[in-house]
Amino acid sequence: MTAATRVLVLNSGSSSVKYQLLDMAEGVRIATGLVERIGERESRMEHVPRLSGTGARERHTRFADHDEALAAVADELAADGYGLDSPQLAAVGHRVVHGGLRFTEPTLVDDAVLAEIERLVPVAPLHNPANLTGIETARRLRPDVPQVAVFDTAFHSAMPEEAARYAIDVRTADAHRVRRYGFHGTSHEYVARRTAQLLGTELEETNTIVLHLGNGASASAVSGGRCLDTSMGLTPLEGLVMGTRSGDIDPAVVFHLHRVAGMSLDEIDTLLNRDSGLRGLCGENDMRQIRRRRTEGDAAAQLAFDIYIHRLKKYIGAYFAVLGRVDALVFTAGVGENAADVRAAAVAGLDGFGLAVDPELNTADASGPRLVSPPDAGVAVGVVPTDEEWEIARQTYALVTA
Repeated sequence: MTAATRVLVLNSGSSSVKYQLLDMAEGVRIATGLVERIGERESRMEHVPRLSGTGARERHTRFADHDEALAAVADELAADGYGLDSPQLAAVGHRVVHGGLRFTEPTLVDDAVLAEIERLVPVAPLHNPANLTGIETARRLRPDVPQVAVFDTAFHSAMPEEAARYAIDVRTADAHRVRRYGFHGTSHEYVARRTAQLLGTELEETNTIVLHLGNGASASAVSGGRCLDTSMGLTPLEGLVMGTRSGDIDPAVVFHLHRVAGMSLDEIDTLLNRDSGLRGLCGENDMRQIRRRRTEGDAAAQLAFDIYIHRLKKYIGAYFAVLGRVDALVFTAGVGENAADVRAAAVAGLDGFGLAVDPELNTADASGPRLVSPPDAGVAVGVVPTDEEWEIARQTYALVTA
């Protein structure tokens, strides 16, 4: 009988599905893809067979809902000979953004787990509903295959109480589950482990500051593979300056805008989550465009870049204090992996911490995990491409084969 060694990873957004099919025994990606603009007039699907060498396939049609989108995913995989009806499919792993305090490790999905994920919707209103939709659809397609939820918040659940608690009335906080959960956990966990491998050290002996810099951005202080602190909080709004999110802000700004500007709570929510950050500062949330405008002398883009870097430096310094000793500062995600000038600016002037980048290494056209600091640097500075899908697959497969 053929062993079940494949894992399908689904990352379901409100109008999109990212997916990967991986063979965990062979350590290879079989196929990857994306369905976007689900429910709109015209959807787009890109399917990339990784083993056949036949090239990407693209479809422009309308997928009314996630059921139709995932049915199309199943069809594309079947066309490559990897249908979801295959006995080699061991499990489906799902990214779920918010797991609260209950879900601190990968979890087999049943009706009770679904109900708890739904109960957490108020603290992740943009993410958990979409994640639920993906799980429910996959369960209908393959009710006999284990469905595993891997939570963004799980890695950060190890934070000590002094880092996880807000300084508000404890009874109120506990009654309404108000505490710092953190996000991007699968990325931070993966990058911390790969950093130890890059350094040639044991994970249990390595202290790392991870900077996950994409449109959403977060930092973490990781000691021995355990998160001691992270920048995001109850929601993904707290922390670093992001593409459209403000990051850290005086909470009284909310009251001020409500009382003085007459803005409703929903309008303020939209302002802070969708119209702030880099977009609010210069009208553009794509760091590539901001960097281009900055080189052309655009003052608004320069200010946005400076504010972004200033916030990064504050967190780098804070996490040196949290960790006590730092072995590596590591950049990951779209901006972190590709923007050499962001990396250089983030460590500029921090030579007292042992931080520096080598200009040639930092700007080299390279991929894969690598160091960009001088050989004699006190603290390694690295670039480690994140792989959240692989991490989700790894955790899913470990659970179902345990």
